[in-house]
Amino acid sequence: MMRMKNKPMKKKASKEDIKKLIKSLKPYFIFIIIAMVFIVTSVTLSILAPQYLSDLTNEMANNAISKTIDMDKIWHIAIILITFYSIIALCSFASGLIMNRVTQSYGKNLRKEISEKINRMPLKYFDGHPYGDTLSIVTNDVDTITQSLQQSVTTLLQSVTTLIGVLIAMFITNRIMALTVLASLPLMILNIGFITKLAVPQFMKRQKVTGAVNGVVEENFSGTTVIKLFNAENRRQNQFEEQNEKLHKAMIKAQIFGGFMQPIMSFISYVAYAAVFIVGGLLMANGNIITYGTITAFMIYVNLFQSPLSQIAQSMNTIQMAAAASTRVFGFLDEAEEIDDSNIPYQLISKDMNNVKGHVEFKNVKFGYLEDKIIIPNFSCDVKPGMKVAIVGPTGAGKTTLVNLLMRFYELNDGDILIDGVSIKSMSKHELRSIFGMVLQDSWIFDGTIKENICYSKENITEEELKNALDEACLSNYVSTLHDGVNTVLKGEGSLSQGQRQLITIARALIENAPLLILDEATSNVDTRTEILIQNAMDNLTKGRTSFVIAHRLSTIKNADLILVLKDGNIVEQGNHDYLMSINGFYSNLYNSQFVEGEEI
Repeated sequence: MMRMKNKPMKKKASKEDIKKLIKSLKPYFIFIIIAMVFIVTSVTLSILAPQYLSDLTNEMANNAISKTIDMDKIWHIAIILITFYSIIALCSFASGLIMNRVTQSYGKNLRKEISEKINRMPLKYFDGHPYGDTLSIVTNDVDTITQSLQQSVTTLLQSVTTLIGVLIAMFITNRIMALTVLASLPLMILNIGFITKLAVPQFMKRQKVTGAVNGVVEENFSGTTVIKLFNAENRRQNQFEEQNEKLHKAMIKAQIFGGFMQPIMSFISYVAYAAVFIVGGLLMANGNIITYGTITAFMIYVNLFQSPLSQIAQSMNTIQMAAAASTRVFGFLDEAEEIDDSNIPYQLISKDMNNVKGHVEFKNVKFGYLEDKIIIPNFSCDVKPGMKVAIVGPTGAGKTTLVNLLMRFYELNDGDILIDGVSIKSMSKHELRSIFGMVLQDSWIFDGTIKENICYSKENITEEELKNALDEACLSNYVSTLHDGVNTVLKGEGSLSQGQRQLITIARALIENAPLLILDEATSNVDTRTEILIQNAMDNLTKGRTSFVIAHRLSTIKNADLILVLKDGNIVEQGNHDYLMSINGFYSNLYNSQFVEGEEI
């Protein structure tokens, strides 16, 4: 297939993406509210505690010299403080536990939504996007969102509540001292804004480069054999190291800029502590309108005031990380899908598919992977029921593309394709693909038993049906040598040769028993002897069924009822083998080019 030009990725998280992130959390709002109740309780007690500490300090400071400290009052305040801080600890634990469950459930559902989305995506999306980058969305980006939310939501809620409560408590306690603490606010806000402006772009860049690194890793793993064959290990390693270095630099910059926050905020806090002591001392020296307990309370309030601001800033950075990841996740979820046609009633097949005759007609088909690059300008053909149609031509002539259009993996630019007089445009994709059995040039085997791989989409397959499929696909001898037979578990494609994988996919098509067949180079990966056996099985399989066979080995399609010879997306010749050889045209040249001195290459 033609690889489409990569779609440019959004470079930064927009307000719309953050809104989508918040909206997607709507099902969990009730749990977040419960967590907020615990947070508010914890914060309220944290703000009340300094008032009791103030009383405790005053009791000790005022009566220490006279040695008349009221120990009952001291113990009473101490018990209250111990109770407060115990409840604070329990509430913090409960809110953290709830938010942990919320974020993990959210991550699970988000991964499920992405997985379902993948099944609804058209093939052209995957033609234009590296698999590793898509995999990074499912893994890294979703993990970034869940971890960021888990770290930031609770902290943000707690910090905002604390900040509001502390401001109220400070002004109630002493207005002048409160204004003294607030004098440090502009410096804190400037610091937060400056650091955020530096750090956020690096967090976004980190997510983007992570996807690129995953793309390189995926290519290295999937192409290991080719890489080793061409001694390209060093070149591929250099490509990986180049992307890995970019990720390394992006992560370091993000952490450095983000790490500036706490030290600067701490410095501002120390300045605020000094201001509280100086102003408090001046107030006491000029009328003694405040007590030592008030200064002690304000020392705690400075910390309670500074910490939420710092935590809010850190949380905003973390949320920006989540927003950067959500830009990619929601960008993927917003991608155009295949049209949902599941509600379209079946028009051809009955329960046993006996109604399908297999008359296929191509009418002035026009198609291009890109709008301005048409590769099939005007293709028409009438295939009668039960015909075996071979599609041949040089590489890039449009053979596989024609089959992809027939299966509606891609939509036509113009024209139509009819099956038994019904346009495929008016059929649901499920119905259309149910009437085709298909064997692709690229075999696909998943981890599971041989039986599970063969009976992939069929249920209640009898032992006899399975045995017949194994026999016709020339797999019986191989399976008989295995200790567990058809119940042998396949662990990755490396456990089978390329030819054996191809045989299993052929058996999968045989067990499907569909009324129409598509064989895209179905015997390209087997030896000549096995090819002859499979060809005989295919001849039996295609009897009475309309079948489309794409072949490069032209000797395998001599018995085809109709051979379509494609060149540049057009039919340049058509007819059976004998006729096409007799006219000594393009097909004849293709056929003879495969032989040297009478021996097939």
